[in-house]
Amino acid sequence: MSERRSIETIMVRQSVNEGMDYRVQLGASVHVSRFLAKQGLAFRGHDESESSHRKGNFLNLLRYTGDRNPQIDKVILENATKNRKLTCSDTQKEIVNCAAEETILEILAELGNELFSVLIDESRDVSVKEQMAIVIRFVNKKGSVVERFLGIVHVPDTRAVSLKEALQGLFVKNGLTLSRLRGQGYDGASNMSGEFNGLKTLIMKENGSAYYVHCWAHQLQLTLVHVAKHHHKIGLFFQIISQVVNVVSASCKRRDQLREKQRIEILESISNLEIKTGSGLNQEMGLARPSNTRWSSHFKTLNGVITLFSATIGVLEEIENDALILEQRVEATGILFHIQTFDFAFNCHLMRASLLITHDLSQALQRKEQDMVNAMRLVKFAKVRLQGMRDGGWESLFKEVCVFCVKHDIDIPNMEDKYAGKPKRQTTNTTNLHYYRVELFYTVIDMQLQELNDRFTESSTELLICMSCLDPSNSFSSFNKDRLVQLARFYPSDFNQYELAVLDGQLENYRMDLRSDDDFKELKGIVELSQKMVEKRRHNVYPLVYKLVKLALILPVATASVERVFSAMNYVKNRVRNSMGDQFLNDCLVTYVESELFDEVVDERIMQRWQNMSNRRGKLPPLT
Repeated sequence: MSERRSIETIMVRQSVNEGMDYRVQLGASVHVSRFLAKQGLAFRGHDESESSHRKGNFLNLLRYTGDRNPQIDKVILENATKNRKLTCSDTQKEIVNCAAEETILEILAELGNELFSVLIDESRDVSVKEQMAIVIRFVNKKGSVVERFLGIVHVPDTRAVSLKEALQGLFVKNGLTLSRLRGQGYDGASNMSGEFNGLKTLIMKENGSAYYVHCWAHQLQLTLVHVAKHHHKIGLFFQIISQVVNVVSASCKRRDQLREKQRIEILESISNLEIKTGSGLNQEMGLARPSNTRWSSHFKTLNGVITLFSATIGVLEEIENDALILEQRVEATGILFHIQTFDFAFNCHLMRASLLITHDLSQALQRKEQDMVNAMRLVKFAKVRLQGMRDGGWESLFKEVCVFCVKHDIDIPNMEDKYAGKPKRQTTNTTNLHYYRVELFYTVIDMQLQELNDRFTESSTELLICMSCLDPSNSFSSFNKDRLVQLARFYPSDFNQYELAVLDGQLENYRMDLRSDDDFKELKGIVELSQKMVEKRRHNVYPLVYKLVKLALILPVATASVERVFSAMNYVKNRVRNSMGDQFLNDCLVTYVESELFDEVVDERIMQRWQNMSNRRGKLPPLT
């Protein structure tokens, strides 16, 4: 007759205990899946049987967690209900899918009702599937520019129509529309940026305010490639550089020889007090292979060749003397002949000096928070620096080359003698000084300046000229009310006739207010302007001006964020994990790339979403 011993009470208590055990068990699987997804690690191994000692990361980490927590250990793996272990591959994929969906919800919550631009690129994964990565760029509630990875979609072909359908499918899934687009950023491929049938054109037919910007980082790389291909001597120079890298880095043995010679050289320099020692100094270097598709790779290669010149010569001399194959000895002899010349030394230092300027620009353009107005200024500064190098950099460059040649026993020709590097049928009275100064130094820099002007034609368009009037530098010295009103006219769906009339007066008040406020005097770009307007609540006072600022900020500059997604894809879906499905790949990439937002997703949200995906054997009790 005791109530505590009644069958009903016992059954309720047992049900509550089972529910709590189920919550602990599911929480452990979610916790382990969360860790692996965030780190981009594989879940399963080749042998997942109970007798295997080489199980995958998921089972091993779950076992590790249970060994250190008795409460978890009593409900997982062999202690779990036989038909409810929550460890099968389908469960793992579902949990990661729930995590990715919750992360996307964080992105959409951060986006809110704001306008945005899109950055898109395609690449093949390790299983030779064409994947299209999609990143959105917008201004968050704090006034900062952010770029968020929205997803990766497998496309059956790379026609513009197929890409548009895939993009719209992802937008519809996440409640987005093409009407909210205010910018497109691609790498310049014809199927993306084609004037008649490209993705850019198809989108702009539906939304004329989705302005296209060719990735500036790609344009900068194309500038270098153009110079290398269209200047005979520079093109030949880069061919020799490629041969040097290929020969010296052809095997592990030669790489080890290069490292050892580099180590000996550094120790000698330290003993002679020629270089300083300290944390981070004198790190081991290698010879990177230059590539037309890798940003700043040419600069890194030239810097490595100059720094490791003695070690490289040593390796080539060993190949010349000790290689068993005659062709290798002959090749090493030919390379030694070409690189131990004043021509090679001069070209190497000239290209490194000019590429240093564009290297700094390339690094700046790849920052996620970079805005178009500041990018225009950076390109202008790069041109000014190149022009300054042309006007006054000859003496310092020539002196640097001479010091390098003396250090490495390279003969320095008399600059007043006739240049002997041309074939006899082209013999002229050209002196060495004229050749190196005019035909190389001036010509190469002029080609780079001309190509920069040709590639970055966007900087002269009316849209960007109007946007530059938002620049707050030097107490809003670039401010021009008429051009800012014209900028608003580029976005007819965002500014009606009434708002255009209001904007005219609002701009005048905005200029007078912010120029007289000390908080706005030291701003260096429209990103800082946007953040300061939100901080000081001026975005509520001048909402139409702030809308102009946001439209300028979301215009894409470079597709670096998309390129980083592909780097992550090659890490997540590698040679060992080449059988990953498209959905699982997308889910793993979302949680890996957007790990910062993924951290804000609590386990309870993932558990509740997973529980509601289908009818489960276990019942998840409310969180107390």
